[in-house]
Amino acid sequence: MSETIERIKCLIIGSGPAGYTAAIYASRADLKPIMYTGMEPGGQLTTTTEVDNFPGYPEGIDGPAMMMDLQKQAERFGTEVRMGMVTEVEFSKEAGGIHKACIDNSKWVEAETVIISTGATAKYLGLPSEQKLRGGGVSACAVCDGFFYKNQDVAIVGGGDTAAEEATYLANICKKVTMLVRKDEMRASKAMQHRVNNTKNLEVRYNTEVDEVIGDQVVDGLRMVNNKTGEKEEIAITGLFIAIGHKPNTDIFKGHLDMDETGYLITQGKSTKTNIPGVFASGDVQDKEYRQAITAAGTGCMAAMDAERYLAEIETTEEEEKEVTA
Repeated sequence: MSETIERIKCLIIGSGPAGYTAAIYASRADLKPIMYTGMEPGGQLTTTTEVDNFPGYPEGIDGPAMMMDLQKQAERFGTEVRMGMVTEVEFSKEAGGIHKACIDNSKWVEAETVIISTGATAKYLGLPSEQKLRGGGVSACAVCDGFFYKNQDVAIVGGGDTAAEEATYLANICKKVTMLVRKDEMRASKAMQHRVNNTKNLEVRYNTEVDEVIGDQVVDGLRMVNNKTGEKEEIAITGLFIAIGHKPNTDIFKGHLDMDETGYLITQGKSTKTNIPGVFASGDVQDKEYRQAITAAGTGCMAAMDAERYLAEIETTEEEEKEVTA
C-alpha cells in the first residue's frame, strides 16, 4: 500500500456520459477533477454499435467513438483521466470533511468532493449465443435500439413493468413483438398488463424461456422452450431485447450511502446530493426510470454544479468563521 496520499478537489468515479459530462463542467469550474474510469472505460455505451438518439449527431455515431469524443472534450478543459478502479471508500460525514478512496487496492486519494457515476449493469440471460450476438441484434434497451428494427419481427424477455413498457413501445414501431414470460403470469402492474393484452401485434408466451439465440453475425431467429412441457419452438426474428432488470454498480458504497432496496443511490430532491456532504451521484447509478445517455449526461452536469456550489459554501463558511474569531 502506497504511503503517499494525493489530495484533490474533485474525484469522479466512473466514465460514462454522466462522468464525462461532470468532468467537463467541473474542469470549466476549475475544480481540477481526477477521473478513474473503472472496469469499463466509457460505460455501457462502449458496447453499443450505433447511437442515434444523442443530440448533436444527426447521422448517428458509434458508441465507443462517442465516448472518445466526450473524453477528449473533458481532457481539453483539464480533466485527468486515469485507468483504475475505486475498490474502497471512506466518506467523512461532516460538511467540509475529506473523503478517501482506495484505487485498485493499492493507493489512497483524498478528495474534497466526490461525484459517483459508476452506472448500472444490464442483466442478461447468460447464454453463450446471447452474449455472442450482443450488438448484433441482442439489446438491453428497447428505447435505445428499437428504431433499428422498424417494421421487423422482434422478441422481448421479461415480465415486469419495464418489460411491458418496452414491449408496447416496440409494438408501435415493429411488425410483431413476441414477449417471453417465464412464469404463468406477469409481474407487471395490472394497468401495464392491460396495455400489453390490448396491443394487437404483441403476443405473450407464458412459461416460456430462451433456449437459443439463432444467428452467426446477427440475430436470425429464436428457439424458445416451454418450461412446463419442455416443448421447443423456433421463430424468425431480427432483434431480441432483454428486459429482466439492471444492477446498479454500488456494492462498494453499501453502508456508506443511502440506497433503495435494489441498490440505486438515493439523491435529495431534484439535486444529485447524497446523504453525505460533498458526495454526489449522477447517471444510471441513481436513475432507474430513464437510463438514457442524455439523461445521464444531464445529471452529470448537475453533479458538477452541485459540487462547485458545495465548495463555495464551505469556503464562505470558513471565511465567516475566521472573521468571527479574528
